[in-house]
Amino acid sequence: MPAQRRPTLADVAQLAGLSKAAVSLILNDRPGSRLSEEAAERARAAAAQLGYKPNPAAQSLRSGKTRTIGFISDQVTITRFASAMVRGTLRAAKEHDHTVLIAETGDNVSQLAEAFGELIDRRVDGVIVGLMAARMVDIPAAPHGVPVVIVNGRTPDDLPSVLPDEYAAGRAMASVLLDAGHSRIGFIGDIPHIAGDPRRSATIARRLAGIRDALGERGATAVEVVVDDWNTQIGYDEAHRMLAAHPDLTALIAATDGVAFGVYQALTDLGRRVPDDISVVSFDDEELAGLVRPGLTTARLPYEQMARHGVEMLLGDRELAHELLTMPVIVRDSVRTIDG
Repeated sequence: MPAQRRPTLADVAQLAGLSKAAVSLILNDRPGSRLSEEAAERARAAAAQLGYKPNPAAQSLRSGKTRTIGFISDQVTITRFASAMVRGTLRAAKEHDHTVLIAETGDNVSQLAEAFGELIDRRVDGVIVGLMAARMVDIPAAPHGVPVVIVNGRTPDDLPSVLPDEYAAGRAMASVLLDAGHSRIGFIGDIPHIAGDPRRSATIARRLAGIRDALGERGATAVEVVVDDWNTQIGYDEAHRMLAAHPDLTALIAATDGVAFGVYQALTDLGRRVPDDISVVSFDDEELAGLVRPGLTTARLPYEQMARHGVEMLLGDRELAHELLTMPVIVRDSVRTIDG
């Protein structure tokens, strides 16, 4: 059986009793039509009845837009936070009737430049570069008129970007403990060689500054420990060391959820209960943060929202600028209020 013929603009015009030019003006929302609203309704009704959809290629030729955007990631599509950033990009693009072309580059700078060039060759309407770890990256120059937005990162030439507000998150998590009456607090997770290098991290220094400022304003300071990495083993080892040296601590701030999971295990081994004996907070809101017991109070990295804002910048719904998005505090059961 032959395939059913796709309805054409001529079919819609014939059914509506209008010219092709008039129907084209109406269905493409183009200015210049003096047709009545009744005629416009006939054209739309005819298009709906026939299942007519404008030809994307023809629309592209007329408008100079392809209704596609490019999404380049370093490691986002293969990491634990992948789904949120990709989901935010795809959903926002769909709402704007755009298609997304996705490229993965790893840490290879030459591959990033190659992927960028390939997307530009396909005449995308804009490019999002989404990073797993917030850091500074070099992006090739785009042709005039093609916007580029960095999601979870920055560039030396100050391209528009969307980042989590790590300073506010640091303040918020310290305040969770301070408001609960804690003043003897430990912090596990300062990595100076990363915090001081924007090409390693564009945000962690702000996270640490927020913690320290919030504590200082309330007359408190944290016992801090410098580490080499953020992982579960580091959290486990340093919690043991910190509590051996400072057994009077009533709360610990972990730099990441991964560190906090190690802290949890160390506290179990030491016979200390969370939160009855010691409270714990951290950052990121990994999936396990809601599955460990007690649930971990943490600040969520807003990957989906950052990606959505990036798409909206590209497509003109938001100003091309630098945006900081709130990291919401996810309150669970890892903090105890100290009376008095």
